[in-house]
Amino acid sequence: MSDFELEKRAIAGDDESFSILIEQRKERIYRMAYTYVRNKEDALEIVQETVYKAYLSVEKLQQPQYFNTWLMKIAVNAALDHIRKSKRVVYMDKDIERSYTPDHREEKLDLYEALDSLDEKTRTVLLLRYFEDMSLKDIAETFDAPLSTIKSIVYRGLEKLIINLGEGELLE
Repeated sequence: MSDFELEKRAIAGDDESFSILIEQRKERIYRMAYTYVRNKEDALEIVQETVYKAYLSVEKLQQPQYFNTWLMKIAVNAALDHIRKSKRVVYMDKDIERSYTPDHREEKLDLYEALDSLDEKTRTVLLLRYFEDMSLKDIAETFDAPLSTIKSIVYRGLEKLIINLGEGELLE
């Protein structure tokens, strides 16, 4: 059965179709959550919250083709809510530090620090675009914003990252 059929059935109230769709997307939701909180337990909690909120409101989704965009929007909002509620500084998890090769660990840490220095919306747009490989159109739909606005946010965000990381490091 195609994803579109599963999406239509999930919207119509078919729990099994909803479960299949979530199962297919749970890793992507987890990765998105982890990029925000950098903590396994918190990321799992955000995934759980995302699935719960999606399950409660799936029947309100009017167009099945936007299921992924809708689900990622819920995930992003759940991650941001979690950060606001926790009111704490987010630190890099030691497990992720160990998973990087020694040559690139410092560069990855610098990138995360540079991303953290961006405003919330810019960071989210860049994460969706470059970490989750979402199209600009899908990101615009997620934010209910014009495509040109999202392009501007990406362009300005990348400029800020270049400044924060130093031109030479990004161009190498």
